[in-house]
Amino acid sequence: MRLLLDAHVSGPRVGHRLQEGGHDVRALDREPALEGLDDDSVLVLAAEDERILVTHNVRDFPDILRDWAAAQRPHAGAILLYGVDHSEFELIARGVERLLGLHPQQASWADLTAVLNRDFASG
Repeated sequence: MRLLLDAHVSGPRVGHRLQEGGHDVRALDREPALEGLDDDSVLVLAAEDERILVTHNVRDFPDILRDWAAAQRPHAGAILLYGVDHSEFELIARGVERLLGLHPQQASWADLTAVLNRDFASG
């Protein structure tokens, strides 16, 4: 799967683990030129690069994703990390892997938003 990790999702820790699982991972925290990119631009980047966005930003992205849906703007998918601390790298990677296993085809993520919470990630 093609993934874009938002700035607060560790590229070195989470991204590396996902890459070891065979995923194509791009991480904003590994690209200084993209530092400070606003949220809508992050989703634009993910959509243009056909990557599923993985983000801790559950305050802003639900509204952005609803606005995109209302405007019929397509995206490549989003995973919202809810109630999982930024430092729980293993839990995040395992939860993302579990979600990707539920929808194993990249195309099945088109316009799909999934919430990854502690219970699901721990299961």
